[in-house]
Amino acid sequence: MTAAPKDQAILAIDQGTTNSKAVLVSADGRQLATGAAPVGVSSPRPGWVEQDADRIWSSVLDAVAACRRGAPDAEIAGIALSTQRESVAGWRAGTGTALGPVIGWQDRRTADWCAQIFTDADRRLVHDRTGLRIDPMFSAPKMRWLIDHLPADVPLDDVRLGTIDSWLIWRLTAGARHLCEAGNASRTLLYDIAALDWDAGLLDLFGLPATTLPAALASDAGFGRTAEVTGVPDGTPILAVLADSHAALFGHGCTTAGTAKATYGTGSSVMAPIDRPPAGESPVPTTLAWVVGRAPTYALEGNILFSGATLAWTADILTGGDVAGLVELAATVPDSGGVTLVPAFAGLGAPHWDRGAHALISGMSETTRRGHLARAAIDAVGHQICDIVDVIEQQTAPLRLFRADGGATASDLVVQTQADLLGREVQVGEVAEVSALGAAKLAWSALGVGASWPPSGGGRVYRPELPETERRCRRRLWADEVRRTRFAAR
Repeated sequence: MTAAPKDQAILAIDQGTTNSKAVLVSADGRQLATGAAPVGVSSPRPGWVEQDADRIWSSVLDAVAACRRGAPDAEIAGIALSTQRESVAGWRAGTGTALGPVIGWQDRRTADWCAQIFTDADRRLVHDRTGLRIDPMFSAPKMRWLIDHLPADVPLDDVRLGTIDSWLIWRLTAGARHLCEAGNASRTLLYDIAALDWDAGLLDLFGLPATTLPAALASDAGFGRTAEVTGVPDGTPILAVLADSHAALFGHGCTTAGTAKATYGTGSSVMAPIDRPPAGESPVPTTLAWVVGRAPTYALEGNILFSGATLAWTADILTGGDVAGLVELAATVPDSGGVTLVPAFAGLGAPHWDRGAHALISGMSETTRRGHLARAAIDAVGHQICDIVDVIEQQTAPLRLFRADGGATASDLVVQTQADLLGREVQVGEVAEVSALGAAKLAWSALGVGASWPPSGGGRVYRPELPETERRCRRRLWADEVRRTRFAAR
């Protein structure tokens, strides 16, 4: 490993569901400058979640411009990408014109199709090769929907499909490269995580032409060079790409079994590296975290559909959309007063995998106040994380390290609630942009520059304060209400 010049930085672009962010990261992990721009999410019908592909790209340019203004003299050594995962874009190869909306990872328009069209043998095939189950959250059903709804004048050989990393690589290289990263590919239901390649049988199963898909590369393989990108010199190498949750895991230094992280965003991801994929189907699926060189790292990961979105929904009702105000309101009461909110607005993700479940608020009485409802929303975030951790520990071993990141971790109440419900210590790092830093760390490594960050210590540590008997009581009540939610939907 060599040392990097002091004036060089990796431009890390973190493209998320609601915002695009850019961070200039030095070889020693310092953030020289940051920038951000909103993206926008629409829901034209119940259960549909869409974004605009061109708006995603322009938000990236806006974030990069704001970041560059903060450190105009920094020399960009390369680009690293961290991106939202299962969302799907389609565009024309000849023009780069988007073929309809980006279908978001939360979208469930294909739920009936996923439930009805596939046989048990099909589902076993998908699980055996991808580690996942057929669910509308993943990319292949969305890709098929886009194919089925192409404009009549668009020939199939001019269609390109991809996850958000491939859309950004296409734009960053002015259409020269149609590529994606292995960890992102592993979330499509089309990628064999043992063979590390697209699977012809899975493509046939979903009716997707191989010509539409990008080539899938290792996370540090290099993804072309920039061209015609405002604010970035032409020829800048795209050094590393990671899916956002995977990048956060890498950035936390959680790279071995017994460690885990939770990312609190619009939804949440709980991910824990494993030595080998478990035998048989698991309610917490196996995913490919990254491939560095030719070495894959696998992880168990559970995805929650509504975590930060639960707080936002409750804030819309109680505090005029002010999430910080919601947390302040929740702090006015010692607990939820017996109120439980199960935020199954789009069904339930891991570990329940029940898209038919309905949202539920229960346990209210004449003494229930607004603060109790606010506290129930915060509890709902923590309980969903606990549901996944319980399964991970059943299938592996007790976790010795649990780290957290994402917007909600700015709240002491949210993280303390998480520690109380888990009954274990939760560490929150000093750096907010963990996904961006994880991708930047891998990019520096691809340049042969050693990066000893982020530090293993520092940050905030939250230890459980709730008595164990009370913790178990709250977890049982939550489990009962989840069961009731799922039963009521039948």
